[in-house]
Amino acid sequence: MLYNRLGKSGLQVSAFSLGSWLTFGKQIGDDVAEQLMIKAYDNGVNFFDNAEIYARGQSEIVMGNILKKLGWDRTSYVVSSKVFFGDGRRKPNQTGLNRKHIFEACDAALQRLQVDYLDLFFCHRPDKNTPIEETVWAMNHLIQQGKVLYWGTSEWSAQEIMEAHMVARDLRLIGPTMEQPQYNMFHREKVEVEYSQIYKTVGLGTTIWSPLASGVLTEKYLDGFPEGTRLSMEGLDWLKDRSWSEEKIGKARKLNEVAKEIGAKLPQLALAWCLKNPDVSTVILGASKIHHLEDNLAAIEVVDKMTDDVMESIEEILDNKPEHPPF
Repeated sequence: MLYNRLGKSGLQVSAFSLGSWLTFGKQIGDDVAEQLMIKAYDNGVNFFDNAEIYARGQSEIVMGNILKKLGWDRTSYVVSSKVFFGDGRRKPNQTGLNRKHIFEACDAALQRLQVDYLDLFFCHRPDKNTPIEETVWAMNHLIQQGKVLYWGTSEWSAQEIMEAHMVARDLRLIGPTMEQPQYNMFHREKVEVEYSQIYKTVGLGTTIWSPLASGVLTEKYLDGFPEGTRLSMEGLDWLKDRSWSEEKIGKARKLNEVAKEIGAKLPQLALAWCLKNPDVSTVILGASKIHHLEDNLAAIEVVDKMTDDVMESIEEILDNKPEHPPF
C-alpha cells in the first residue's frame, strides 16, 4: 500500500480507502461488511469512510459494531463521518450545517461508530441557509473539544472552500483540510481545473469518490445492462441517468483493451489512472464482494505500468481533457 499526506496536513492516508455508501446496512449483510473491512485493513487500508445519511445511520452502526468487535488499535485507522443530509429525519434543524445540527450529528456519529473522536468530519454539501462563519466556528469548536481532528467539505465549489478559509483566517480558526469530490475518467473538471489553484494556496487534500463511475468503468456493463448491479437498484434512477450512456460504454470497451495490453483489468486501469493524479490523496473504494475488493486493491501494482504512452492512449479514447483557463 502507498500512503499520502492529506493535503498540507501531517495525516497519512492510504492511497486506497474503503467507503460504505450503498453497501453497509443496505446492499450487503453485516458479515460481508466485516469481511470487506478485514480484507482492506490487512492490505494496508487505514481510512474508512462513512456519513450520517448512509442507510440513514445504519451504515455507521454496522461499521461501529465491526470496529468494536475487531478491536483494532485506534491509532492504526482513520474513520470519517459527514454532516448535512441528516439521518432521514426532516424536521427543522435535523439537516444542514447550522451549529445545532453539526453538534448533534457529530455526537450521533460518535455513538453509532462507537469511537471517542472522528478523524475526519465532512460538510457533505454547502448550506446556503447557514452563514459560513457559523459552520466554521462549529467545526472549530468540535476540534477544540477533541471530538474531531480534521474537518473538510464534500462537493463544494472552489469559491466556497476559499470562503471558508478566508473566514477561518480572519477569525484565527482552523479551516477545511480536505474535500471529497467525485472524480473519475468521465468526471474531471472540478478536480483537475476548478481546484487547481487551491491545491497550491491552501494545500487541499482530496478523498475522491466514484472512481469507477458507479461501475461503468468495470466489465459488468460491456455486454449489456445486467440486473442486480448498483445502477439497477431501486431509487437510484438518478445515478443511472447521470452515469450510464452508450457513449461511455463504447469508451469503456476501448479502455478495456488498453487494460489488457498492460496485463490489468478495466477497473484496475481506472483506479490506477486516478492515483496518477498527484492531487488525489486517497481513492475511496466501494465493494459488495470480497473478490471485487481484492481486484481493486491490486490496482496499486498497476500504477507503475501507467507510462506516458499508456496515459496518452487513454486520453485519446476519453477525448475529454478539461481545458485550463489561460492565466
